[in-house]
Amino acid sequence: MFIIPAIDLKDHQVVRLSQGKMDQVKIYADNPLLMAEQWVKEGAKRLHLVDLNGAFQGKPIHFKEVKEIAEAFPEIKIEVGGGIRSLDTVEKYFDCGVTYCILGTAALKNPKLLEEACQKFPKKIILGIDAKDGKVATEGWGETSTTLATDLVLKFKERKIVEVIYTDISKDGMMHGMNFAEIKKIATVSPFPVIGSGGLTKLEDIEELKKIPNVSGVIAGKALYEGTINLKEAIAHAH
Repeated sequence: MFIIPAIDLKDHQVVRLSQGKMDQVKIYADNPLLMAEQWVKEGAKRLHLVDLNGAFQGKPIHFKEVKEIAEAFPEIKIEVGGGIRSLDTVEKYFDCGVTYCILGTAALKNPKLLEEACQKFPKKIILGIDAKDGKVATEGWGETSTTLATDLVLKFKERKIVEVIYTDISKDGMMHGMNFAEIKKIATVSPFPVIGSGGLTKLEDIEELKKIPNVSGVIAGKALYEGTINLKEAIAHAH
């Protein structure tokens, strides 16, 4: 199982939010490239980059930082999400060395874009599902739809999606553990491997995730930044 450190970008700094609220922010670093370097030195083989301003504004705001990280670590898989609302943006990211693009809001509001992206870049598109009480949220978590997360996964079962990232908003950044029941629901119906996200707090959480079939990884955010999980230990634990 992959442990994927998250680098959340807001106003060109590395931050963590609580439950996705832009006004509940803690800054951890001023230099995203140095942050990426630290996680790579500690053994990360993959990085999860989120353009938080982009998610709210509907266009990339941190393209420069993402490009710098992708170019500095060509051997590392880079996935990026937040504000990807057009095929041009997807192409631009892939051209600068990003491995995967995460489509979340666009998957719900513009399914044609996800279909076109999967067609043009098979197995390079991740379906990002951010949910609250099992229902999909969009626009940087500012809106909650009536669509069930499980229904959204099944809607795209024929597409050449590489993975699904499932984030439980109520757990994200709260350090209270993960919503294993909802992750299991998604993993059970999903034809694609699922990466769990939101609330990873301790090594025992990794053990719980390993028990769920079809879960291929977990995104580690606040636990790494607050030091409740050590990345090297987590990677060793995940095998």
